[in-house]
Amino acid sequence: MIVDDSTQFLRAARCLLEREGIIVVASASTGAEALRSAEEYDPDVVLVDVGLGAESGFDVAERLSRATGRRRRVVLISAHREQDLRELIDASPAIGFVPKSQLSARAIIELLGGSDGGRADGPGRTDAPRGT
Repeated sequence: MIVDDSTQFLRAARCLLEREGIIVVASASTGAEALRSAEEYDPDVVLVDVGLGAESGFDVAERLSRATGRRRRVVLISAHREQDLRELIDASPAIGFVPKSQLSARAIIELLGGSDGGRADGPGRTDAPRGT
C-alpha cells in the first residue's frame, strides 16, 4: 500500500512498482484512508510519505503500527534527504526509509530482507512481498 498526498506520485509509484513485480493493493492520501485501507487489505508493506499535507507521515506510521496490535512493516518515503530526517526515522516504528528518487522493488525488498522487527541492515531477500 502507498500513502502519499500527491495523486501524481501515487500513480507513478504504483506503475513503477507493479512493472517491477510488486502488487500494490491500495493507495491512500490521508492517515484516515491509510488506516481503513490497511485494515481492509492487510498489506505486507505500507509505504508512507513523511509529509502528507497537514499530517505527519511519522504520526501515520505510528498509528498504523498501533491500530492492528502487531508491528506493521512501514517504509517511510520522502523527497527529502535521509540524513535530514535521520532522528525522526530512527524514532519511528518504520523498518526503514527510501528516498522517492530511489523507490524500486529492489529497494523495498532489501529493507524487508534486513528487517527483523528493527532496522534494515542485512542483504536483501530474493522474493518480492505479496502486496504493498
